[in-house]
Amino acid sequence: MPASEEALALKQKGNQAFQRHEWLNATDFYTKAIDAYDSDPVFYCNRCQANIKLEQYGYAIADATKAIELDKSYAKAYYRRAVANTAILHSREALRDFKAAARIEPNNKDTKLRLAECEQVVKRIAFEKAIEVSDPPSAFEGLDIDSITVEDSYDGAKLGREMTQVFVDDMISRFKNGKKLHRKYVFQIIQAVRNTVYEEPTMVEMEVQKGHKLTVCGDTHGQFFDLMELFRLNGFPTESHYYLFNGDFVDRGSWSTEIALLLYAYKWLHPKTFFLNRGNHETDDMNKVYGFEGECKAKYNEKVFKLFSESFSALPLATLIGKKYFTLHGGLFSDDKISLDDVRKLNRHQQRQPGQQGLMMEMLWTDPQPQPGRGPSKRGVGLQFGPDVTKRFCEANALQAVIRSHEVRMEGYEVEHDGRCITVFSAPKYCDSTENKGAYINIGPEYKLDFHKFDAVPHPNIRPMAYAQNSLMSMM
Repeated sequence: MPASEEALALKQKGNQAFQRHEWLNATDFYTKAIDAYDSDPVFYCNRCQANIKLEQYGYAIADATKAIELDKSYAKAYYRRAVANTAILHSREALRDFKAAARIEPNNKDTKLRLAECEQVVKRIAFEKAIEVSDPPSAFEGLDIDSITVEDSYDGAKLGREMTQVFVDDMISRFKNGKKLHRKYVFQIIQAVRNTVYEEPTMVEMEVQKGHKLTVCGDTHGQFFDLMELFRLNGFPTESHYYLFNGDFVDRGSWSTEIALLLYAYKWLHPKTFFLNRGNHETDDMNKVYGFEGECKAKYNEKVFKLFSESFSALPLATLIGKKYFTLHGGLFSDDKISLDDVRKLNRHQQRQPGQQGLMMEMLWTDPQPQPGRGPSKRGVGLQFGPDVTKRFCEANALQAVIRSHEVRMEGYEVEHDGRCITVFSAPKYCDSTENKGAYINIGPEYKLDFHKFDAVPHPNIRPMAYAQNSLMSMM
């Protein structure tokens, strides 16, 4: 029995919403179309693509799988499932689906190109695993920064033994004009901040002093010019204006080195009032796929990436604000027994990368859900936690709320779970394709949350993911 006119009309509305980059609305219309008629593989495949745009890769894989169940010869469903698996670094599963799509449509040039790229990724991963050293030496070992000469032709401010506001101001000007820092200064900045954050606890505990304020920012994802707009609107970091950046400084946006270096420079300048939490994109596997490694190599060299990688692994995983707000990139845990004390005791230096399970992975990857309890991740990595989980965690740890980032919110922020779970995302018009606002939260000594939204600003004509390792990722 063919799909009803109602179902087809809903699918068409979904297509129109998708064309307007309204991914959530598109998903809703496709879901309604499926509710009206659940046997058309196109409905599931279209919703799969909308879920890919929402970075809900677990849901996308489920939709593509259902489309394939309904039509074993549906090449586009195999292709999109491969794209979703690629996004969560499941390269072997992606390769299997690209091969299936190529068998069904052997003359499809795009599929053949993606298949070849995926084969190269699988080979590279196998090679890297074969030569992997269990306890590699520090990237800073043997780095003789003092021996590096800054040429007379370098036209930027000079950096001595300490970071200065003059150097930061000049850095911002250079980055706005498309200039780079001298590699000596890049090495200095990364080394200084790595040493500073390494000594910080896994959960930094801070208070907002009288006459001061703290701004909490979410993902910035290499959108340097939007970060400049945030600072223009809200003020630049000072000793009395604290900032906390809650992870995902890099990847996707094509000014990730500029953001990482600027945030590091501020951390060096204001080590006690400028805070950085690690995100799931401050990790090697994500950086190799989503652009940061390629950007470091293109703008500087491979050494810079290795230094950043080691410094990322030293970053704290959470910040406790005034004993009231537990702030971390992802979210809460698979076990109700986990407490703030468990986070305090976590030795992050024993595990440079988060892996596929455990406390660090959950802190970087989990997401809230509206339903009670816990559920499988819509991303395909980590898990989801409901309002009851958040309530129990806050009550057990005497918290007012959990502040997290990690997800686009169309208004830049969202308050969920009866006010106990707050998401803040600071990359407006994310990847130039999502019509979202950015947001930040100001917190004074009274610990009231003051939300602010802002819009994206123009940037030079360099597309997001310009430095990604293959063209498939640059299309996401």
